[in-house]
Amino acid sequence: MPARHRSRQRAVQVLFTWDLRRQSLDDLFDDYYATLSSDSDDPEPKRLTSDEFMEDLVRGTVRSVESVDQRISASSSNWRIERMSTVDRNILRLAVFEMMHGGTPAPVVIDEALELARQFGGDESRSFVNGILDAVSKASGTST
Repeated sequence: MPARHRSRQRAVQVLFTWDLRRQSLDDLFDDYYATLSSDSDDPEPKRLTSDEFMEDLVRGTVRSVESVDQRISASSSNWRIERMSTVDRNILRLAVFEMMHGGTPAPVVIDEALELARQFGGDESRSFVNGILDAVSKASGTST
């Protein structure tokens, strides 16, 4: 699995926890890395000390959450952000942040978000995420 995809998976998991707990990011990262270490089959697991790309995505998304949520809300007719599933909301937040500030082309961001929705979301997550991200991309002029 490519490293950036794995980092995005981790970012969604950390953002999900942040959304529920509103805990400090440093504490969330420490807890997340400890969980990765304890899930290892290795009798003496090596602690993953950092995933810079994941941390940059999470920090940027949290720092920009108000403007990111505004973009999502503007592109999601009939869906208030707080009524979206926590998984879908945070996949969208991550994708919109990366689309706007990450330097990754919109089609790549959307493809990654759809894969995350398939992995972590419900039955309707892929089409829901796709529709909103397509609208965000078109509204911001980042679609290609």
